[in-house]
Amino acid sequence: MDSDPFSEKNMDIRILPSNIANMIAAGEVVQRPASVVKELMENAVDAGADQVTVVIQDAGRTLIQVIDNGCGMSPDQAVLCFERHATSKLHTAEDLSNILTFGFRGEALASIAAVAEVTLKTRREDDEVGCQVDFADSRHIATNEIATPRGASFSVRNLFYNVPARRKFLKSDNVEFKHIVTEFIRVALTRPDIGFTLTHNGKDVYVLRPAKSLKFRIQDVLGANIANDVVDIKAETSVVGVYGFTGRPDAARKGLGNQYFFVNGRYFRSPYLHKAVMKAYENLIPEGYTPPYIIYLEIDPQSIDVNIHPTKTEIKFEDDSVVFQILYACIKEVLGKNSFGESIDFDREGVPDIPAFGRNFDEFRPVSEPQLGLDVSYNPFDNDGYPSEESHIANTIVSGSDKPSFVYPASAFVEKRDDYGKLFEDKISPTRSVLILQDKYIITTGRSGLMMINIRRAMERILYDRFLNALSKNEHLTQTALFPVTVQVGVENMCIISEHSQMLADLGFDIAPFGTDTIVVNGVPEGYSAEAGKVQTMVGDLLLILAEDHSALPEMMTANMASRFARLGAFSGDPVTNPMEAQRLIEQLFACENPEYTSAGRRVMALMPVEDIDKKF
Repeated sequence: MDSDPFSEKNMDIRILPSNIANMIAAGEVVQRPASVVKELMENAVDAGADQVTVVIQDAGRTLIQVIDNGCGMSPDQAVLCFERHATSKLHTAEDLSNILTFGFRGEALASIAAVAEVTLKTRREDDEVGCQVDFADSRHIATNEIATPRGASFSVRNLFYNVPARRKFLKSDNVEFKHIVTEFIRVALTRPDIGFTLTHNGKDVYVLRPAKSLKFRIQDVLGANIANDVVDIKAETSVVGVYGFTGRPDAARKGLGNQYFFVNGRYFRSPYLHKAVMKAYENLIPEGYTPPYIIYLEIDPQSIDVNIHPTKTEIKFEDDSVVFQILYACIKEVLGKNSFGESIDFDREGVPDIPAFGRNFDEFRPVSEPQLGLDVSYNPFDNDGYPSEESHIANTIVSGSDKPSFVYPASAFVEKRDDYGKLFEDKISPTRSVLILQDKYIITTGRSGLMMINIRRAMERILYDRFLNALSKNEHLTQTALFPVTVQVGVENMCIISEHSQMLADLGFDIAPFGTDTIVVNGVPEGYSAEAGKVQTMVGDLLLILAEDHSALPEMMTANMASRFARLGAFSGDPVTNPMEAQRLIEQLFACENPEYTSAGRRVMALMPVEDIDKKF
């Protein structure tokens, strides 16, 4: 056997068999079950259907069925459609410049039949009976007459059954179904006049009836919260027509989500045009936030090329810089015209009059300055600098800052003792004064000077150790919310939460599904805030963390997830507002393995020696 791949014998040129050529083409067109759903749904729309039903089992591994009531096919056409490059859309080379349909190259069905078992049932309206065509491994198995409704029904079973390596690289069912939902939404948003249904493992996920308008379709697919947070875009130019919706600035969220571009009814991705949208939102949204938008472009088909990518999700414009400027100007104009704040009501009918006071108002209601009360007998050196037991808690306002900070003597909260010991000790004394500075820092005394602790970073360090134990030793603490919080996350994000449900439970999250696109948060890990507003923000950040590709080693992934969740909890947790909370935080921090640094290596505390303090005086 010749093992050299470059030997003369192995360099002979030959024609690939059709089934192998189709399998190679399938590698470009059929990347996962969602690719099959996309191609079959687009074919159903092109067939003139007004009702399309998608049935999925086991995230597409076992069955993908797409049923439509379109024009149907004759028996000869039903067999011919599985041949490579068989198409009803192109007749001449000039037709390539006027493509207004989804499919046109005739590669989809041939590619699907190369890596799956496919059954097609179809009938035209004028035919008395329909036909059933079976294909497997690019081979025509049989054609039979059957009774079937008008339209077509494609059943794709055992995807990648003859390519085990491709099947092995499929992700979990939740991940694959999330991609199916994404493709379903993209097609459903192109045709609001068509009814769409999506069923997974016998359960209805989407039941979309023909919508009165695009806004109603957006509400049905993406949720009422998105539909209520967008404003209309509409502009006609000699180059391109722009219409659709873009989000209000306050609807922007961290990361990407609910951003869609369509051209001539076809979904496409464009990082370049995305920059045009983001440029229009400059100085209106925080850095790292992205607004939702659903934007449709109508343009002369001869000025675009939709055939530059096998999945047809990339578009080449004849002059993309002009489209960029037009899109930017349209969104900028819409944002300028719309007022996103509360409007002022100038209608005064029925409103009681506010009396107008003249110059002599002070004579009727004298104004006096507040008087300062001073205790001339107070000696700060009595009682070791602490107030007497009979006095009230003294709050000393630290000046020179925008927000007042307060010194809370711990003796006001604990029983006074006579044996305070040394002034500076190794451990934090429960009787020591604690200063909370602008809700950011805790300042207390250490052995050799002042100790300053960053509150957020201290929380992050504490939560990191806690989450690390939860993930590795299954030790977690959950604080139950007084009132459960309902959050609409969408069907796609429901798949993400289901995928990581066990890990979330291990960390202390008590999250339950509520329908197909909503969750109920019953509890959060200790240290997180259970306030409704913060829980909703937390869920969005949570989804960003879970959506990342966690393909590293288990130990690295565990440490990374613990670090990300700790940072999230530190920023979404309740602030430290009193000395008892500050004292508890300090005790928890010094119980950590490395209290001086966060998991990312950022300093948690700093010490200012007495010598450095002396130099300032």
